[in-house]
Amino acid sequence: MSADAQPTPAAPAPTDGPPVLEAQGLGVALGGQQILSGIDFAVRPGEVVALLGANGSGKSTLVRALLGIVPTDAGTVRLFDKPLGNGVPWNRVGYVPQRLPAATGVPANALEVVASGLLTGRRLRPPRDARRRARAALEQVGLADKARRPVHELSGGQQQRVLIARALVRDPDLLVLDEPTSGIDIPTQQTFVDTVQRLHAGGATILVILHELGPFAPLIQRALVLRHGRLVHDGAPPNPRDEHAAPGHQHTHPHPDPEPPNAGPTITIEVTP
Repeated sequence: MSADAQPTPAAPAPTDGPPVLEAQGLGVALGGQQILSGIDFAVRPGEVVALLGANGSGKSTLVRALLGIVPTDAGTVRLFDKPLGNGVPWNRVGYVPQRLPAATGVPANALEVVASGLLTGRRLRPPRDARRRARAALEQVGLADKARRPVHELSGGQQQRVLIARALVRDPDLLVLDEPTSGIDIPTQQTFVDTVQRLHAGGATILVILHELGPFAPLIQRALVLRHGRLVHDGAPPNPRDEHAAPGHQHTHPHPDPEPPNAGPTITIEVTP
C-alpha cells in the first residue's frame, strides 16, 4: 500500500437487531411448475450473504420473489421488518438485475437510467441533485465518459455497469445483486467489488447471487445454497474449486431460472413492487 493510500474501513459485524430481510415458508409456482418450496432464512443488518446454486436452482426467482417482482404462492417475506408491499421503505433498497430490459423505443442515456434509480412510488420526480449523484455513481463504475451515450449503444458489460450504478446511486441500506459481474472484465469486477466493500463498511447489508465466489470471496460471510428450489445449506461459504480460484478464471455463466410467461422488464421493478 502506498503512503497516500487509505485503508478500507473495517466492516461492521452483523447486529442482533430485526432482520433486514426475512423469508418464512416461501414458495413460488410459475407456469404450473413449483420453482421454490419451503424457503426459510433471515439476513441480519451488516451481513454479506451469497446465494449459490446450480443453473436453474431458483436463485434469480428467489431474489425476485423477495422483492415482489414475481408472486409467491406460500409463506411470507419481510423487508426492514415490514411485510412485502407498499409499507416497505423501497428507497433503502438497491437492486441490480442480470440485464437491461428490451428496448422500449425511448433512447435513454446512461445518466438518465442511473438517475431513475432515485425514483420511488412516492417520489415521481428526481431530486434536485439527481444528475450530480448519477454522475458520481457512473464514476464509481468507470463510466463517467459514457454519461450521454444511449444505453442501447453500450456493450453488454457496460450496460451491466449502468445497472450497478443505478442501484448504487441510492446509497442503499440493502443491496441485492443478481450475478453483478457477469460479462464484466476482471479489472472492472475488482473495482465494483471494492465499491461494494466500501458500501458495506458504511453499514449496508448485501445479498448477492453468484455462480462461484470469485472476487467476492473476501467479502462473503455466509452462504445460502439452493438445490431444486429448496434451501440445502445455510452457513459458512464453501471453498472454491481449484479452477474457479485461479486468477484468470472467467466467472460468467448463464442462469436461466424459469420465469412467468408474461414477465416484464426486470429493471422497472427496482424502485417499488
